[in-house]
Amino acid sequence: MSTPTALSPSPGAATRVPARVHRRPSALALVALAYGVAQLAAVVPWLRLGWDESVYVSQTDPHHPAAYFSAPRSRGVTYLTAPLTWLTNEPHAVHLWLALLSTACLYGAFAVWRPLLGTGRCALAAGLFAALWTALLYGPQAMPNLWVALGAVAATGWLLRGAAGVAGGAGAGTADGAPDAPRGLVPGGRRRAWWGVALAIAGVTLLRFPDGCWLAVPLGLACLAHRPLRRLAPMAAVAGGVAAGAVPWIVEAYARWGGIGERLRVSSDVQGEMGLRWAGGDAWLSVNGPLLCRPCHIAPYQPWLTWWWLLLPVLALVCAVRARRGGPGRAARRITVWLPLACAVVLSLPYLLTLGYSAPRFFLPAYALLSLPLAATALDVARGRRPYVVALCAVLALYGVAQGTGFWRNLMGARHTTHRYEAVAAHLHRAGIRPPCLVTGAQTPPISYAAGCASGNVAGNNKNLTRAGLRTLTTRIPVAAITAAHAAPPAYARTWRPLPLPGTGLRAWVAERG
Repeated sequence: MSTPTALSPSPGAATRVPARVHRRPSALALVALAYGVAQLAAVVPWLRLGWDESVYVSQTDPHHPAAYFSAPRSRGVTYLTAPLTWLTNEPHAVHLWLALLSTACLYGAFAVWRPLLGTGRCALAAGLFAALWTALLYGPQAMPNLWVALGAVAATGWLLRGAAGVAGGAGAGTADGAPDAPRGLVPGGRRRAWWGVALAIAGVTLLRFPDGCWLAVPLGLACLAHRPLRRLAPMAAVAGGVAAGAVPWIVEAYARWGGIGERLRVSSDVQGEMGLRWAGGDAWLSVNGPLLCRPCHIAPYQPWLTWWWLLLPVLALVCAVRARRGGPGRAARRITVWLPLACAVVLSLPYLLTLGYSAPRFFLPAYALLSLPLAATALDVARGRRPYVVALCAVLALYGVAQGTGFWRNLMGARHTTHRYEAVAAHLHRAGIRPPCLVTGAQTPPISYAAGCASGNVAGNNKNLTRAGLRTLTTRIPVAAITAAHAAPPAYARTWRPLPLPGTGLRAWVAERG
């Protein structure tokens, strides 16, 4: 009988099966999952398509005429919705598709930062951003600002990853949320980082041409100022991303407006003659809604809910001061804080200094970028200090209450507005205004899309018809003009038949064909 040696298997070894390793989902994945579930439960079932959504979605909808696409718009959102609208134009299906897409993109954008900040800090940053009522409300909507925000987060992260020489993998971070130690580049890792920069900036520019150009400014300056980025590849990635994303906008500028300068001039006119002016007051008045403050002659809604917005500049300054104290050997740590802060400021400037109106969604890119240094600083300060942990939890709880209040109020307002468009369309159908048809007048794009009609206007920012052309159309297809309930008909519709639209605050005037 042989005696087992040290190299011999034990008697029961042959029957043992290695235990399966179960990887728990990361904190960032749980945040993204919660964001998606919240959209599916609290937004998607309630909303139909809004004004701007109708314009973007109609461009690739084979079942409806395309709405007039004005000069300030960019085509990126239309490309996001195209895979769905080719199949169906059902509003809930469009919102479901975008909710799933925004959930995945929230995870992907903030995951870029995991090797730089660590899992815990990235999860907190994503949670701060996802908890914003604007981020939750616009997650499933066909609007560009949320996507610009996520693209800016990804572009900034990829640039810093290339500068830090972090490997091309995801980089999970350590369990306590500290960033992984730099492992060195895998073959082609830095090249992938530059491709990430280029693709992210191209996406931002495709979604909103001006925002892509503004984002390129601090990223380009970082390439000049930060030694690891002072090379051709990252500079080419920034410039090439803007150039690639701008191609559809530039082609359309020459095809429809005769050039870039003329399109910019028309865009300025549509947005109320952009110029140097202070719009910070409008931004503060509308931070809790309404969704569009134009003109912004309103009283702020529950000003006590705005405390978090007023606190943001103070917290950003704290982050900047702490980064500056890092010492000359901490350049990489400093730029990890300073670059998102700089990008947030630059992307806010056009909405604070050039417009005569405001909307809460305009600042989503700034909020997303600010969440990264804020989350990192908060966890650094609170770690191992019970009073700071308690204070941080209290602030986060108050933040959640403020965002929840703003979310519910604005969700109900958006629901009322979008369902009113559907109600008007139903009244028009009962009155015989069915495709092929034309709707003109007030609130034309969303009503015409809901009714399946073409939209046209003889005046205003969406002018795409002459009065002679409109009169010709009334002899061929059903035409209705929409006005406020107690307003007189437009001059061209004085002989048209009035059609009450009860419960909508509007009235239609129907052209009699003869």
